[in-house]
Amino acid sequence: MLERIGAMVFKEMRQMLRDPGTVAMMFMIPIIQLVIFGFAINNDPRHLALAVESNDNSAFSRSIVSALRQTSYFDLKAAPTGYGEGDRLIAEGKVQFVLTIPPDFARALVRGERPQLLLTVDATDPAATGPAVAAVGQAVDAALRHDLTGPLAARVTAAAPVDVVLHRSYNPEGITSHNTVPGLLAIILSMTMVMQTALAVTREEEQGTMENLLATPLRPIEVMIGKIVPNLMVGVVQLAVVLTFAATVFQVPFVGSIGLGIAVTLLFMATCLALGFTFSTVASSQLQAMQMSFMYLMPSILLSGFAFPFNGMPRWAQLFAELLPTTHYIRLVRGIMLKGWDASLALPEAAALAAMLVVFAVVAVRRYRDTVG
Repeated sequence: MLERIGAMVFKEMRQMLRDPGTVAMMFMIPIIQLVIFGFAINNDPRHLALAVESNDNSAFSRSIVSALRQTSYFDLKAAPTGYGEGDRLIAEGKVQFVLTIPPDFARALVRGERPQLLLTVDATDPAATGPAVAAVGQAVDAALRHDLTGPLAARVTAAAPVDVVLHRSYNPEGITSHNTVPGLLAIILSMTMVMQTALAVTREEEQGTMENLLATPLRPIEVMIGKIVPNLMVGVVQLAVVLTFAATVFQVPFVGSIGLGIAVTLLFMATCLALGFTFSTVASSQLQAMQMSFMYLMPSILLSGFAFPFNGMPRWAQLFAELLPTTHYIRLVRGIMLKGWDASLALPEAAALAAMLVVFAVVAVRRYRDTVG
């Protein structure tokens, strides 16, 4: 009995090691997870984009900016001068914080009037900005207590010498579901579109129906479209379900154009379907197709900005995440739903998705021709 079991185990081990997909999963999954969780994931993001609108060119203002830089939480990216320019930078996603120093700030500080500083925060992702917001008050307090010396030492009391007023844009109550639900739409569509389509060609081969398909006058692009359209309809149903729950159950606002949101969602779904079809033409079995889909979905969930702050990741992880369609769609759906992006603001991310769609479609069609040939 033991000999028979040993022979069976030996046979299964040899069969497993002959499958490149299984061997890759054996080594790559733990390596990818170790790299992502060990190096890329950071719940305390640093070097966040900051704009300082200084209407008071004084030594105190310069000390505050210097102190903010030294915290390592902020990188000064812009110095807006016109009215509303800081709000525009936040709306476009170019900065996450805008610190506004009012006119006559130094004079009010010297007089002991406890002037106010306005800190505007992009609150669409509350988890990404919480620690940095706390660091602002500490940095400002430390900078001014250092400068208020000599005759001005009396201005240093138990209370902070200035009052930092916090304004949360787009999610003033800091509700997590307002950020999570739009991102969850991207993950749901990715899982469905990629995994279902990845089985398209391999299922035909394993079930022995590929020969019947080849006997038809269908061209490769026609077969590809025929397999994609039903899954696209499934994605439309899922889109309707998620948006309905978002509006009725979670009370997520939809500030932008619904038509624009649907258009970029269809573009994202088409990109995911083309990617899944590419996987199906590369994989030799349904199991291998599922393994390839899983290898794609794991970094899409962890690195796209859905589960963890995108700006908290190192630069190399951000560059890799830019190659994932999910990253661009999460920016689009959050920007349109929460910030009211119009077509001009959505164009760069939509163009990235369109370029990926073209690349995946071309590769899929060429791979399919090689497969049927």
